[in-house]
Amino acid sequence: MAVNNHYLYSDITDRVIKAATKVHRTLGPGLVEKLYQRALKVEFTNNGISAQREKQIYMQYEGHNIGFDKVDFDVDDKVLVELKSVSELNKIHQAQMISYLKSSKRRVGLIINFANIKLEIKRVIV
Repeated sequence: MAVNNHYLYSDITDRVIKAATKVHRTLGPGLVEKLYQRALKVEFTNNGISAQREKQIYMQYEGHNIGFDKVDFDVDDKVLVELKSVSELNKIHQAQMISYLKSSKRRVGLIINFANIKLEIKRVIV
């Protein structure tokens, strides 16, 4: 009996990770986040990946709209992608993604950290 090792939306996340890896390999580590965001948008466009940049995520509190925050990318209206350029990812980055996912009613997010020699990727599922 075959075991299914695919994650939810793994087809999309695999394409995003491949694009991010190319950007990281080309630009190298340690630049500011905005540069990686712009390069990744180019890479998405070149590879036919539908992604909305700086997608507004509206926050609710007890049924009231209290404002919005922005996630770096919403890919195919299914996967949220948040970029970082920090020495290490920590719990606050994951908590932020969980809040984005819940508020946007999405289930899958990727946090991608470009700051280090090795690209760091964290998959978040709610």
